[in-house]
Amino acid sequence: MVSGNARAAGVTVASRTLALLAAFDDSHRSLTLSELAERADQSLPTSHRLVSELVAWGALQRRPDGRYVVGPRLWDIGLLAPAPTGLREVAAPFLHDMYAATLATVHLAERDGREALYLDRISGRATVPVVSRIGGRLPLYATAVGKVLLAYAPDDVRRGVLSDLRRVTPFTVIQPAQLVQQLRRVLIDGHASTTDEMSLGASSVAVPIRAGSGPVIAALGVVVPSLKRDRTRLVAALHVAAGGIGRTLADRADKDP
Repeated sequence: MVSGNARAAGVTVASRTLALLAAFDDSHRSLTLSELAERADQSLPTSHRLVSELVAWGALQRRPDGRYVVGPRLWDIGLLAPAPTGLREVAAPFLHDMYAATLATVHLAERDGREALYLDRISGRATVPVVSRIGGRLPLYATAVGKVLLAYAPDDVRRGVLSDLRRVTPFTVIQPAQLVQQLRRVLIDGHASTTDEMSLGASSVAVPIRAGSGPVIAALGVVVPSLKRDRTRLVAALHVAAGGIGRTLADRADKDP
């Protein structure tokens, strides 16, 4: 039988280990040992011991320059995390169809708190600056998939986002009233779009995904150099793909015991 003290110690070690892993984010993809210790708020000796164990296990990698990055074993485990109701698996062929039809970068995202979590991405052929990555998170208010998800989010989420709008590019919408108006249009038009809001030279358009007649669970979008000529065609194609994903999810749910 494990004593209370031992259990407490185990939790402490686990928490410290998780804090080291959580030190990495989109803005900190490689860190020195000192930076890891500082961001995890723990001593350098403790960090050194735990980081060494994480490297040995494969959760972290030490580069030749001495900086640490997330290791392949952690990536492999992360890929095993199921998207809700098999969303990523179901959506995959529809994403490929969208790519074949548009040759544009295609995104599948769901809401994670106040951010858009990118579940899948197929890179387009056009030279367009795209900052998303599978497993990455971007602000809900600065991307087309994010604006779709924000439009259908609970009131408290929208209020939280509207209270903390930060400029990503000179064209990011950071005026709450203007963003609210855009979100209302999403509910009316059934799609959202952005131009140069997340990265300069990139426009995006996205539509919601529902499992049958249920609530919005994700968003499907594309990134292109411009929406001036192809907006209508892209929106129509996205709705067809999103509808196919939703019907497949609903059919699966009906067949599950």
